Amino acid sequence: MKAPLFRDPIFDGAADPVVVWNREAQEWWMIYTNRRATAEGETFAWVHGTDLGVASSRDGGSSWLYRGTLQGLDIEWGSNTFWAPEIYWHDGLYHMYVSYIQGVPTTWSGHKRDMMHYTSPNLLNWTFCSKLELSSDRVIDACIHELTGGGFRMWYKDEANQSHTYAADSKDLYHWKVVGPVITERGHEGPNVFWFKGFYWMIVDEWRGQGVFRSDNLDTWERNGLILDQPGTREDDGTIGLHADVVVQGAQAFIFYFTHPGRKEELKQEGMEGRYESRRSSIQAARLDVVDGVLVCNRDESFEIELLPVG
Repeated sequence: MKAPLFRDPIFDGAADPVVVWNREAQEWWMIYTNRRATAEGETFAWVHGTDLGVASSRDGGSSWLYRGTLQGLDIEWGSNTFWAPEIYWHDGLYHMYVSYIQGVPTTWSGHKRDMMHYTSPNLLNWTFCSKLELSSDRVIDACIHELTGGGFRMWYKDEANQSHTYAADSKDLYHWKVVGPVITERGHEGPNVFWFKGFYWMIVDEWRGQGVFRSDNLDTWERNGLILDQPGTREDDGTIGLHADVVVQGAQAFIFYFTHPGRKEELKQEGMEGRYESRRSSIQAARLDVVDGVLVCNRDESFEIELLPVG
């Protein structure tokens, strides 16, 4: 398997990937936060002013071609910030939930992060639906899964509430009612929920690897371990795995995550955190499995990825 799987050829800052089947183009698309690692600017300007990058694959996910950025998302004038898209197909439409920040801030804190809802029939032509009213105005990293009794649940990071995972429910994907906190052990981000080998799983980015939780019902979750916490040996894979997406196809599950290959201890000691080498990021892929009820990931395992078309 190629490593790294993908690097953005324009800004070299691909992060927060979501991998989705494009039914019209009949190819897999990776849509991601297009961080501007190569951009000059004050402090944290490079993680703002970000578009949503697009890469496509016609060979089942083993190779990816950069295609550009999503257009038509603007709700106001100027350069603004889009982070961490979640895309969910239902009843003939793609629903995208993406965090939005006005303008290009130079600091991490002190500005709203709103969750915006868009729809599209083809992943290219987007219609703005609404700004969601959730548990605060500091929400990012949405994830959607259908509930067993009908309707849908969204999990997301609420930065105003200790960076814990909160949830909201909807009957139609348009109107959402906050359920409340779900994972509150420690600060984290990037929840991702999926069904695999008899259990529901949630992974969250704990900034020390991906925390794993398991559930039988999507309501109660128990800690199940930690994955992508140890450095890998592949190119650009020698640091922890960050904000991930999972694609499940039958007995196979693949995790797509990003790394900061140059963000190593020796750079921190030299005060180089703000330089390009520590900013750049690479998308990686690995295979997931369940062993004795525990979700496991051997990021050094040799494997071939072959995502199949989705009907």
